[in-house]
Amino acid sequence: MKLRFYNAKILTMQNKEIIEGELHTDNGKISHIGGEKSGEFDREIDLQGNLILPGFKNAHTHTAMTFLRSFADDLPLNDWLYEQVFPHEARLTEEAVYVFTQLGNMEYLTSGITSSFDMYMKLPVYVKACTDMGFRTVLCGSINDFGGTVEGIEEEYNTYNSGNPLISYQLGFHAEYTTKREILEGMAALSQKYKAPMYTHNSETKAEVAGCKERYGITPTQLFDKLGMLEYGGGGFHCVWFDERDMEIFRDRNLWMVTNPASNLKLASGVAPICEMRRKGMKNFAIGTDGAASNNCLDMFKEMFLVAGLQKVCEEDAAACPAFDVLEMATKGGALAMGLIDCDVLAEGKCADFAVIDLKQPNMQPLHNIAKNLVYAGSKINVKMTVIDGKILYEDGKFTTVDADEVYERANKLTKEICGD
Repeated sequence: MKLRFYNAKILTMQNKEIIEGELHTDNGKISHIGGEKSGEFDREIDLQGNLILPGFKNAHTHTAMTFLRSFADDLPLNDWLYEQVFPHEARLTEEAVYVFTQLGNMEYLTSGITSSFDMYMKLPVYVKACTDMGFRTVLCGSINDFGGTVEGIEEEYNTYNSGNPLISYQLGFHAEYTTKREILEGMAALSQKYKAPMYTHNSETKAEVAGCKERYGITPTQLFDKLGMLEYGGGGFHCVWFDERDMEIFRDRNLWMVTNPASNLKLASGVAPICEMRRKGMKNFAIGTDGAASNNCLDMFKEMFLVAGLQKVCEEDAAACPAFDVLEMATKGGALAMGLIDCDVLAEGKCADFAVIDLKQPNMQPLHNIAKNLVYAGSKINVKMTVIDGKILYEDGKFTTVDADEVYERANKLTKEICGD
């Protein structure tokens, strides 16, 4: 499909400059950015001065956990996880994972999110839910003591890196505290074999770090490094309770720190020290929503505001964590953390994954600084369109590849069966 978007403001995220002109797509790629250019198109869209920017990348989530939204709230992390989440997840069917994944992906689209870094189960139906909608996703291995094998992770790695343009896979495991050393060593060996990055939940709570020190005498990050997991990159989700040595390892290994501020606040896990990490030389940052069971909203605008606001208050410095840096984390940073090197910025030849932002809303006016408006004032109401692989999946409140009412009906029916409510 060939699309022409004209009369547009375009923030490519290659720099802070906003271009006024056109963006064209051809067969899932961006074919032109700049001034007026003739051609034949399947559709031409007058954006009337609205903004195109790279789609947000949800760099850590568990999409199908939408079924636990507002079900297991106001509990400490361990009670939430072991008494509510794990028991109910054990009742998930393939149909349920399919429906709840589509529900989560729909919410992503309303927030201008064009890809997710998803750690979950029943991957064949999860992948089908995404490909049926046309949603781009990166799968993250989720092995732990409760399920999965190292051999199974290797099979997934090869299966889901087989050429489908919407699907890719990164090595990963759930967390140190849910995964015995034998499995950790097996995962380290896989990383070495494939020279592949490794991802996991890391230092989310004080108790997690304390427990690791009791078991091994060192922090989770230091353990992973000692086992040889981090030689080929990767990163950690949450990274709230890092010490100086952890930060040095992330700096020296060029690892990605994926912050999840809403989830960390709601579960009282803490605030990741992003500014201190930057001072220690860490450079790679991205943003995730985490799952709807712990957030409960899959909204990148909320996450961006929290990233900026929490750093300012923790640093006691209103200049800390400026808006453009946060916007870069939510777009370019997330793409690179996920291995989506062709989805990081808007440029000719890159993937046509982007959002159209309605600037003709009160919260976007006046246009002193569009990047700051997005981070400090933006909301889902401003997402006019979400495009993935050159296809419009969401436009003016409507989904083009899924029947919303059908998904809602099925999701509520399945939730009652699983949760007994």
